[in-house]
Amino acid sequence: MDVSSLSASPFLPMVGWSAVLLVVHVLLQAFTTSAEAARTLGASWNPGPRDVGFAPSGKIAGRAARASGNFRETYPAFVALALALALKGEASGWGVGGAWLWFACRIVYIPLYLAGVPYVRSLAWVGSMLGLAAMFVALVS
Repeated sequence: MDVSSLSASPFLPMVGWSAVLLVVHVLLQAFTTSAEAARTLGASWNPGPRDVGFAPSGKIAGRAARASGNFRETYPAFVALALALALKGEASGWGVGGAWLWFACRIVYIPLYLAGVPYVRSLAWVGSMLGLAAMFVALVS
């Protein structure tokens, strides 16, 4: 395998940007949960040892936690497929289209979930799954 063709793959920057999206999810969940915990348990909970467990019960913190969990369910599949397509040298067509579809839908999913928008949020999730399916088709074809 030619290493220069691997480094030119459009999938590698997408994997990098998907890591940024993961960090956004983690920070969003952390900030909303910490803010809720401070209101419920006091300001000393967050910097303290957190011996008292805390599960967010507020709408926004709970939604941020669920959206983050949902993202982390599909994220390993995206990374695996993107890296496999980069190794395969598939730099166009279904693979790239599927990767962009997954990425765009995962970005749109965050505000939709936080706002509690029904149906459209589910369509964004379905779109991300179709993106993974397109990547898989490109990989095995």
